[in-house]
Amino acid sequence: MENEAFLGTAEAAITSAIRMGAHLAEAYICNSKELKIEVREGRVETMKLAGNRGMGLRVVRDSRTGFSFSTDLSPAGVKEAAAQAIANCGLTAEDPFLQLPSPGVFYPELDIYDPAIRETTVEEKIDLAKSMEEAARSFDPRVKIIESSTYLDGEEEVIIANNLGLKLSYKGAYCGIYLALTAGEGDDSQTGFDLDFNLKYHSLKPEEVGRKAAGQAVRMLGARPVTTRKTPVVLDPYVAAGFLDLISTALTSEAVQKGRSLFAGKKDTEVASGKITVIDDGTLPGGIASAPFDGEGVATSRTVLIEDGVLKGYLYNTYTAAKDGVCSTGNGVRNSFKGTPEVGVTNIFIKPGSVPAEQLFSELEKGIYITEVMGMHTANPISGDFSVGVSGLLIEKGQLTRPVRGMALGGNIMDLLAGVNAVGNDLKFFGSRGSPTLRISEMTLSGQ
Repeated sequence: MENEAFLGTAEAAITSAIRMGAHLAEAYICNSKELKIEVREGRVETMKLAGNRGMGLRVVRDSRTGFSFSTDLSPAGVKEAAAQAIANCGLTAEDPFLQLPSPGVFYPELDIYDPAIRETTVEEKIDLAKSMEEAARSFDPRVKIIESSTYLDGEEEVIIANNLGLKLSYKGAYCGIYLALTAGEGDDSQTGFDLDFNLKYHSLKPEEVGRKAAGQAVRMLGARPVTTRKTPVVLDPYVAAGFLDLISTALTSEAVQKGRSLFAGKKDTEVASGKITVIDDGTLPGGIASAPFDGEGVATSRTVLIEDGVLKGYLYNTYTAAKDGVCSTGNGVRNSFKGTPEVGVTNIFIKPGSVPAEQLFSELEKGIYITEVMGMHTANPISGDFSVGVSGLLIEKGQLTRPVRGMALGGNIMDLLAGVNAVGNDLKFFGSRGSPTLRISEMTLSGQ
C-alpha cells in the first residue's frame, strides 16, 4: 500500500509539472532507514536509528532543466515542488542533450532484500557486535583497545516515474560489521581493522572479522623501516581496491567529457597490464550497490571498462550518453532524493585471476607485501599521481617475514597498472569496490 501511495505522489508531481509547462518531468522518491550500533568493552556506546523520506523532481522546459526536492509529500507540498522546479528552469542554460529515459524492455531480477535484516531484533544485533569484539580479544592478549565494534544496516524503497511512461520501484537492504582496534607490546602499538558488508544478515561473519582485525594488528608489532629500494610489490586486496577507487571517477564519461580523466582519448588502447580487467556491474549477485535500475530508471548492466589491459569504454548516464551518441550504461547514480543523477560506479572491481594469493609471495626471492596505505586522499585523480605512506610485511625467499613501516610509495597509477604481472584468485569486496591481491614487478619504496 505504501508503494502505491508513493507512486501516486510521483504521478501527481509529474502531472503538476506538465500542467505548469514542463515538456519532460521525472519524480524520484526514496524512503530509507539506517541503524548503527557501536559497542565498546561489551557495552553499547552508541545506537542511532535514522529515517529519511522525500522526493526529487526534475523537469525540462524549452531545453532548460530545473530541479527541486521536498520532504513534504502532501498535495500542497508536491505542487510547490513542481512550481519550484519550473521556476529553476529559468536559471539554467539551454542544452540540447537534456533527456529522460523511456521505459526499458528488460530489468534484471535481483535478490537484494533480506527480510531477516529487519526481523532480527536489536538485541541480537548488539550481541553480534559483542561477539566480534570478544573474538578479537581472545585472539591474542596483546589486543589492548577496541576502538569500535560496529554493526550497521539500512533499507530503502525507491520509486521513479516520468511522463514518458516509466513507472518503477524496488526495495533493497544491506547490513555490515566493522571492527577497529589497537594491539600493543611494550612501547609499540599497531592498529588493525576488518569489515564485512553483505545483503544477507546470516552471511555476516563477526568472529572471522574479529580474528582478522586482531591478526592484522598483532602481526605488525615490532615494525620498523627498511632502506630505500626498488623491489617487487604485492598489494593486499584492500590496498588494491583503494587504488581502483582512485581511477574509478576517471572511468566515467562525465570526467572524460569535462577533460578531467587520465583515460580521455585512450579508448581501444592499452592502459594497463594485460593481466588487468576492470568491470562495473550493477547486477552483480550479492553486490552492495546492485539494483534493477539506476537513479533515472535505466536498467543496470555489466560494463567491462578495461579488458586484458585495453580500455573498452566509459560509464554513462542518459545525459552523457546523449552527448556521445551512445546508450546509457545504467550508471545514473543518486546519493539521495536531494540531487540529480550523476555518473557514478556501482559494484566496480578488478577481475580475479587464477593464481592462489600465496603463490604471489612464494615466487619472489624478495619483495614487500603492502597491507596499509596512508594518505590516499591526497592522490590526484586527474593526473593519477600519488605519494602515500605504506606499511606491510617483508617478503624473503618466498615467505612473509618481519613487519615494516615508515616508508613512502610514489608514482603514477598508470605505471602501477602497467607493472602488474600477476593477479590473485582472492577477489574481496570492501563495500562496492573489490579487488584480488595484485603483484607489481617493481616499484621504488623510500625508506631510511
